[in-house]
Amino acid sequence: MSETAARTLARMFERMSEVIEAEKDHLSELDGAIGDGDHGITMSIGFKAVTTALAGMNLETASPSDVMSTAASGFLDAVGASTGPLYATGFRRAAQALSGRDTLDLPACRDMLTAISEGIRDRGKAQRGDKTMLDVWLPAAEAATVAVANNLSRPAFWEAVETAAENGAAATATMIATKGRAARLRERSLGHADPGAVSAAALIKAIASLQP
Repeated sequence: MSETAARTLARMFERMSEVIEAEKDHLSELDGAIGDGDHGITMSIGFKAVTTALAGMNLETASPSDVMSTAASGFLDAVGASTGPLYATGFRRAAQALSGRDTLDLPACRDMLTAISEGIRDRGKAQRGDKTMLDVWLPAAEAATVAVANNLSRPAFWEAVETAAENGAAATATMIATKGRAARLRERSLGHADPGAVSAAALIKAIASLQP
């Protein structure tokens, strides 16, 4: 019997948590250069909380929307810093985008990525070029939209999304921070990749790695 979409999403969050755990020290090191130095720890706490919350669900009867809503609540309850509300809003928007859907076809994946990016953008009042995680999420969502419009295969879809995310994260090293604690450094933030963007690219890579 094929795996339910809800279970696929739960596995996706497990993989995201594993990737963040592996990158935790590196992310905090990046954050130490331009922020508080705790980004890796914060993300680790958030995604561990998500996997714990999802472990209590009946994934055979839950909908994809239910999984995203539970992930949003789990992350927000565990992370009170700015990252918490940002990702929680993104996941809640994704829950709305997946409402009434029971499969994760490419249009659903496109809508999920778009909803997460727009939720983060609206909550954080930021845009591309501000040297934040949006420099990854927005290009990734745009790549997904173009991929669906061009009828790309599933592997090509995720390759395009992952490439956009990686390029977006790398580009933040050439930007001057205008949001968050890094904004206090202004020109001194040049040459440092944004830790939120780097973690976002890692998350998208984790999502892509689970796709058949």
